[in-house]
This record gives sequence, structure tokens and C-alpha cells, in this order.
Amino acid sequence: MENRVGLNLLYAQTVSDIERGWILVTKEQHQQLKSLQEKVSKKEFLRLAQTLRHYGYLRFDACVADFPEKDCPVVVSAGNSELSLQLRLPGQQLREGSFRVTRMRCWRVTSSVPLPSGGTSSPGRGRGEVRLELAFEYLMSKDRLQWVTITSPQAIMMSICLQSMVDELMVKKSGGSIRKMLRRRVGGTLRRSDSQQAVKSPPLLESPDASRESMVKLSSKLSAVSLRGIGSPSTDASASDVHGNFAFEGIGDEDL
Repeated sequence: MENRVGLNLLYAQTVSDIERGWILVTKEQHQQLKSLQEKVSKKEFLRLAQTLRHYGYLRFDACVADFPEKDCPVVVSAGNSELSLQLRLPGQQLREGSFRVTRMRCWRVTSSVPLPSGGTSSPGRGRGEVRLELAFEYLMSKDRLQWVTITSPQAIMMSICLQSMVDELMVKKSGGSIRKMLRRRVGGTLRRSDSQQAVKSPPLLESPDASRESMVKLSSKLSAVSLRGIGSPSTDASASDVHGNFAFEGIGDEDL
């Protein structure tokens, strides 16, 4: 936060994420943030924002999942070693289910192309749109693994996020440095932004609407959502298509 340009960029991005509802805030937290914004206390604003739910998460476009039921519209976010699925239940209430990376045994990305009517395709006919799915095997409870499938054009990016979070967990377990790992990913150098222009201060935060206030966080056991038995995806995949998770951890009796 010592770099002025970086501070302004991070501040503008955080305000935008809060306004869009991508970072979850309560009424009290919103008032605190607005007060700091009026004082132009950007560092204090960011320090508070970093304690909020979904700060720093990568949010994907709306898609479809088979959890808690088939063809359920969801919004997926990735961050803090978890995948978050937000869904709207009957009655317009928002719910969130969190899937910890350490409880995913493995995951895979599959693609399929629907055949045209008639069941056969010819070289002269155009092919349908590719359907991408991310499926992961999740430890719902002791001795019970369940496949969860997300259908999204961004399934590959979701898989990359999962791998990145697993890499970070493994580095932490081995006592390594996350910062050094990130530097290696960009070829050993960190590029500064070419633009040195100051970022204009965004407008003051607006009060959160009622839909954000109705967000209810599910417990880590997902007990508030009725779970149905979900079989493995119908698309077969070879062993090489499955990403094993070295950060996978089992559940002991004390976790139940």
C-alpha cells in the first residue's frame, strides 16, 4: 500500500466490488466504510475491506450447477481456499454454499458438443456450441464423497483457480513464500503498470439493498441446504483428465 498508484487502483477496485455486491457487507460495516471514504482514509478503508467476506475473490458469470438440485442457477466465486456458490431460493432469499479446497479429493473439466437433431453429424454441417463442465468430488461428511458439477463456459478458468489455491496451500505447508511463488509464475519479474496517472476517486458507497442484507451464510457442513444424492458426471474421463488434490484432508469424528 506504499505505492500511490497501486493504492489508488486497489481502492477503486474495492469500492467497485462493494457497489456491485461482490464483497459482502453488513449495514454497520457499510457505515464504517462510508465514513472512511468521506475522510479519504484509503489505507484504513482497505484494511477494513480486507476483513470482509469475499474480499479478493474472483467472481464468475452466472451459470448452472447440480447442487443443491439439478439445473440450479448459481454464481460462483473463488478465493480464500474455497469455491463459493450463491443461489436464490424460493422467496427470493439468497444462500451461499462454501466448498473448501481441502475437502475436494479431485476435480476434472470435461467438454461435449451436442449433436444436431437426428443424432448424426456431417462434415458440411456446423457443430453446436461446446459445453464445458467442472466437476469435483467433495467430502460432504465422513466416508461420504459426492460429485458436484458446474456447467459454465468459464469452467477452465475455475479449474485454474482451484489449482492455484492448491499450490498456495502446499507452499504454506512446506514453509515457503507465496510471494516468491507468484514471482516465479510471471517469469521472476514483477511488472509495474505503465500508467502513472492518478486514479479518480470513485463515488461514495450507496446503501446496500435488501437483497444483500438477506444473504445467509451456510455452515461449513452445508447442513442448511437439503442435499440430494448426486451421481458422478455421465461423461467418462480418463485418469489423466482428473486433477488430484494433494491438499485434500479427511474429516475426523471431531469435525462432524
